[in-house]
Amino acid sequence: MMDIKLDPSRDDLPLMANTNHILVKHYVLDLDVDFECQVIEGTIVLFFEDGNRLKQWSRSCKETCQMESSEACTIRTPEPCHIPVTNARSSSSKMGYNNFAICGKGDKDISDKDGNHDNQEQASGISISKYSCDTENHGREEFLLVLDCCDLSVLKVEEVDVAAVPGIEKFTRSPKLTVISEELRNEMVHELVTLPADHWREQLDYFARCSQAPSCGELIFDTDTWSLRIRKTGAQTATDFPHAIRIWYKTKPEGRSVTWTSDQCGRYIDVCSHMEYPCRFQCASAITQEIIPHRVFAPVCLKDACQETLLPLIPLCLSAAHSVLGTHPFSRLDILIVPANFPSLGMASPHIIFLSQSTLTGMSHLCGTRLCHEIAHAWFGLAIGARDWTEEWLSEGFATHLEDVIWAEAQQLSHHEAHEHQELRACLRWHRLQDELQNSSEEMQVLRPRKEKTGHVSDSGASVVKHGLNPEKTFMQVHYLKGYFLLRFLARTLGDETYFSFLRKFVHMFHGQLILSQTFLEMLLENVPEEKRQELSIENIFQDWLESPGIPKPLQTERQAGAECGLARQVGAEVTKWIRVNRRPQKRKRGEPEEVFEKLLPDQLILLLEHLLQQKTLNLRTLQSLQRTYNLHKQDAEVRHRWCELVIKHKYSKAYKHVERFLQEDQAMGVYLYGELMVNENARQQQLAHKCFALTKEQMDRSSAEVVAEMLF
Repeated sequence: MMDIKLDPSRDDLPLMANTNHILVKHYVLDLDVDFECQVIEGTIVLFFEDGNRLKQWSRSCKETCQMESSEACTIRTPEPCHIPVTNARSSSSKMGYNNFAICGKGDKDISDKDGNHDNQEQASGISISKYSCDTENHGREEFLLVLDCCDLSVLKVEEVDVAAVPGIEKFTRSPKLTVISEELRNEMVHELVTLPADHWREQLDYFARCSQAPSCGELIFDTDTWSLRIRKTGAQTATDFPHAIRIWYKTKPEGRSVTWTSDQCGRYIDVCSHMEYPCRFQCASAITQEIIPHRVFAPVCLKDACQETLLPLIPLCLSAAHSVLGTHPFSRLDILIVPANFPSLGMASPHIIFLSQSTLTGMSHLCGTRLCHEIAHAWFGLAIGARDWTEEWLSEGFATHLEDVIWAEAQQLSHHEAHEHQELRACLRWHRLQDELQNSSEEMQVLRPRKEKTGHVSDSGASVVKHGLNPEKTFMQVHYLKGYFLLRFLARTLGDETYFSFLRKFVHMFHGQLILSQTFLEMLLENVPEEKRQELSIENIFQDWLESPGIPKPLQTERQAGAECGLARQVGAEVTKWIRVNRRPQKRKRGEPEEVFEKLLPDQLILLLEHLLQQKTLNLRTLQSLQRTYNLHKQDAEVRHRWCELVIKHKYSKAYKHVERFLQEDQAMGVYLYGELMVNENARQQQLAHKCFALTKEQMDRSSAEVVAEMLF
């Protein structure tokens, strides 16, 4: 068993599932939502394929395909998985496709307070002594199914009698079902999960029917902190183990995986190399589809902001992403505007993007860049995933690099304009990376922390996510920034045309698969002409960029030698003006010309404020003029964050209301400001920090709330 006393502040996150022995091929959820008790309860039906059959399939392929997790198999289906939802007051299920319903309040939870139903004696009356092995089996160990599981109360596990589904006999060699055996049920599931891709509608229909089939017996199970372990008496191998099971479970209100909050309206709310599935890369109409169908879901109070800022950007960004990367991996896109306590500016899942309402303020720049970042994840992070979860840069580094390219394309900037904007953003990220590396431990700065063990798993498929439980990691951007600078270095070395041509080729070859760093680098170097390779090698890239802390040597050389872009030089001139204004006496001398300030882009404003933050003192008159000149309190959240830093540093009390608003409405970005309010040891600022935390802590993301509480108390 895994040591359950892991320290959430520093230990690695364990992944226990024995995926090399047995793999989930599909799942169907049937859940009730109890808003009053803050519990989601119901069932998940899992359909398996055992490792032996998977290996046989793998050997039959010309090239060995990457094995995929249950999520990877499911999310790549271009139609949504069937998710029936039942009313919490009723025992009957409401079935339906392509939609879901939010249930009303259910009855109060009358279970024990900690929701622990893992004990077999409580759940199904099976003695724990039966967990070891079956005495009738002459002491031979039974097969153990291990599933990753945390913060769930498992109530019951049962085998699903798929043989009871009308018409299921078509998936067997027998025209009539007379004697039903475990082997026959498993044969049915095997035939179902391996149906050809062009039978996907029929496949989904039978998955739905099988999910409603009755039980044919309970299974023995127990849980620990990180896993659910299931046995069936007499089943000695994965082949013998039931291939369709139903797990009855419920979430815990205090669990970290589900956060409960309320919205602003007061309501709760070529031949592909991958395994066969309905793939858009093989569909002629999908290949040429620049803009996929899209919808936006938001609270009514944000409807106008969405229509003004977000809606016009979506088709532009989708079309731009298609021009850069090619075929959209998913058939549609929904965008959900999330509450203020969502702990990041955005997050991407198949078919859906969660976007922070903080992106809707100010001009369209922040909304556009963030939207491009999340759209880029459809290719890097979703269609192509990291085989080892410690290699986050394969997702976040690519999305960060591509967001600039896609956003420039969406704005239809000229080559020179695009270059200027991208150099300006590189300058901002360079400052951010320097700051992050100065304020973090070296072990947290490494992009490939497992080094030569990257991608290695145990015989069962279990592994760990390095630093996965360390809360410090939640607030770090090193995987975004160092990954971005590595890809920028490679693109500049190869030339944009060569690099992006390769990237489209890479996407076409590896979509639908899980990769490691070397997968990408090996193919890249194979496509680099000999004269452009210079000192490029996988070993050098590992050493300089992925396996060492601090700033990579090639990046140090580039920043020391490189001249700033024109947009950055313009900011430098404006900084000089503001410093001059700050040094002047209160009254301007007669005949002395008044400073005229240039209009600045949002990224230029950020750079300007970061330069001014380095000034030891700014008088209140300068701060007032800054605010008035650029209307800072109405800019986007990135600009307003720097403005709040200036307000706090120089104790500009007239603008404390801007800090208070930011901490309440932009919680994804506000954690750092709490620290600034406390470090000044100013009574009024500390009072402001405590006031804002008291107003938001109940709704705040738990990890963020814990970090802020450490700052305040």
